[in-house]
Amino acid sequence: MSDAVTRVSVEIAGQEISFETGKLAKQASGAVVVRAGDTMVLSTATRGNLRDVDFLPLTVDVEERMYAAGKIPGSFFKREGRAGEKATLTARLIDRPIRPLFPKGWRYETQLVALPMSVDHVNPYDMLAMNGASAALMVSDIPFPTPVGAVRIGKVDGNFVVNPDEEDLLENTELDLIVAGTDEAILMVEAGASEIPEAEILDALDIAHDAIKKLVAAQRELAERAGKPKVEVVVPQVDPELYEQIRSAHGAALDAATQVEDKLERQEATKALEEEILSSFTPDPEAEGYAERRAEVQRAFDKLEKTIIRERIAVHKKRPDGRGSEEVRPISIEVSVAPRTHGSALFTRGQTQAFSVAALGTTREEMRLDTLGLETTKRYFHHYNFPPFSVGEAGFMRGPKRRDIGHGALAERALVPMIPSQEEFPYTIRVVSDILESNGSSSMASVCGSSLSLMDAGVPIKHPVAGIAMGLIKEGDEYIILTDIAGVEDHLGDMDFKVAGTENGITALQMDIKITGVTFGIMRDALAQAKVARHFILDEMKKVIDAPRAELSKHAPRISTIKIDPEKIGLLIGKGGETIRSLQEEFESQIDVNDEGQVLVYAANGERGDALVDRIRSMTKEVAVGDSFSGKVVKTTTFGAFVELAKGTDGLLHISNVAPGRRIDTVEEVLNKGDEIQVLVVEVDRERGRIGLRLASDPDVAGKSVEELANVGSGDGGPPRRDRGDRGGRGGDRGGRGGRDGRDRGREGDRGRVRDRDPDRS
Repeated sequence: MSDAVTRVSVEIAGQEISFETGKLAKQASGAVVVRAGDTMVLSTATRGNLRDVDFLPLTVDVEERMYAAGKIPGSFFKREGRAGEKATLTARLIDRPIRPLFPKGWRYETQLVALPMSVDHVNPYDMLAMNGASAALMVSDIPFPTPVGAVRIGKVDGNFVVNPDEEDLLENTELDLIVAGTDEAILMVEAGASEIPEAEILDALDIAHDAIKKLVAAQRELAERAGKPKVEVVVPQVDPELYEQIRSAHGAALDAATQVEDKLERQEATKALEEEILSSFTPDPEAEGYAERRAEVQRAFDKLEKTIIRERIAVHKKRPDGRGSEEVRPISIEVSVAPRTHGSALFTRGQTQAFSVAALGTTREEMRLDTLGLETTKRYFHHYNFPPFSVGEAGFMRGPKRRDIGHGALAERALVPMIPSQEEFPYTIRVVSDILESNGSSSMASVCGSSLSLMDAGVPIKHPVAGIAMGLIKEGDEYIILTDIAGVEDHLGDMDFKVAGTENGITALQMDIKITGVTFGIMRDALAQAKVARHFILDEMKKVIDAPRAELSKHAPRISTIKIDPEKIGLLIGKGGETIRSLQEEFESQIDVNDEGQVLVYAANGERGDALVDRIRSMTKEVAVGDSFSGKVVKTTTFGAFVELAKGTDGLLHISNVAPGRRIDTVEEVLNKGDEIQVLVVEVDRERGRIGLRLASDPDVAGKSVEELANVGSGDGGPPRRDRGDRGGRGGDRGGRGGRDGRDRGREGDRGRVRDRDPDRS
């Protein structure tokens, strides 16, 4: 290979995508810069040391650098830390279609690294990273057999769009479909959708594959012009004579062991037989060539186990647990499992069990994103946990693994289109799914559990969502599509096809294919079979809870919205925020108000929230004849008692009405400052600035209509009262503070006042 820079390009949907090698990172086994617009990704593939392991030692890393988008990291240390969710998900997108293509027996440490160098917020970097990883492998000495292309399909304004802009992805598209494959077949699908029909998904896959073929051709050209000679790899072969000996002696016993219905019992029976076979064919650990012989026996046993199970399923149509090909395992559902949570559900399908809990918070608790993308916050997010005890193992629990992040993102994507808007439901929503038991399809169980827990919490989701995992076993021309695959069917099968959606269509899709013989016809049949199973599960869910609860849990925070007159905002806030702070402290709540008078109240529970809303409403409403109040006497005078109806508004209870039915000489004979009394508004004179009150218990007003109250009158009195901001009062509208004496002199002979009292008053 020459040291010259080699560049090839291809046009996809009107956008040039280029591959360049020979300039950067030349000490890596293979390095390619992929570019579209001003988005650039450096992808490298590096071969390390040969390892004595029985698995493919492949690592994929995506290293986001905030400088690529002209940002400085928001952390305290101002540098990137562990990979974020976007980088982790992109690494999984790279890994999943590439891993099955490595030659059997490849045991060199292999690392793929994607480094976004520049991000233009038009062309997402993940598609470039997927194509770059394949191109780096193709120009390297690693014996990767065929290029893999990747494209994204969106649906904007009813039309499919190949590689849509990032802004369209965030705001306009009904479909976000990522497809990877070779020029012969599709290998991987990842999608989020807004109830898209199955037929449209197939159309989108067809469009995607046409674009993939162009990307594969460009990578082939790059490899032909700049590729290194490939390292030879020896694929371990199974000794046919040894295989036949094991089959003859132990085939029937292995067939029986692999049909035990219970997962753990089946594993124990199979493991015991495996140890017996290994001991029988390699009896002497001290013998020469013991390790090589034992490895040969292990390969023969593994092949026999796989062949027995696959032939039994594909040819004889008999699954390990005895189910039919379209049969869903028994389902058990409970909601409101955890009494102090906002919403909870336990979803059990066969030996897979998900405990999902919904927690509601204020909009201040939304997730902030410090990433290379346009999205800066999320108000709905799902977290998935897979502890080792769920599969009967003991292991480390050190935070979420890549698989946990991937399954959580899939479940989140399935529910996102059904989550109400912030205007409809102004809460931050978090759902956590803890897998308590697993035997296949735990991610789809978490989709079902999440939907149930959200409805149990009273979140008004548009429709319930269910998920199902489909599988495929193909032996020659014989194949069978399996509904609700168990763990062994996933492990030994040729396809893992997860479909989530509502009764109306698909909301999420994830497909991984291990063979090249999966046709569009097979995928069409799998989608149709998945639809039947999804509807069955939705019906089972509806038997337990068929709609979101009308009321939130009493333990959930209350977020209430009220509209006030924008002119009353100052009254609510108070001088220097004094009034709003005192309300928040009194009710242990939060209050947000915007310039249009929209008030959001966040309270720890419904009781406090309702009380605070009532207080704000009473503070800011216009007092009208017929309104009743529980008010506090704030001043007594020779002519009556001033009663505080709401913060900033007083009315006058004339002395003649203080004690109905008898005459008194002073107000203090009956009322004193600080007394709480029930009063009724019988007069509001806004021009003269006064409010007249009568006791609610006064027989002259009890039970009367508003029209009748207007004729009752509030008692004798003098001239109208002025606002406290007027003469003798506070010295200006919502302005300086007047003296108490000045207010007293101004009150003499008055009947009451209508005032929006300045919030200065403590």
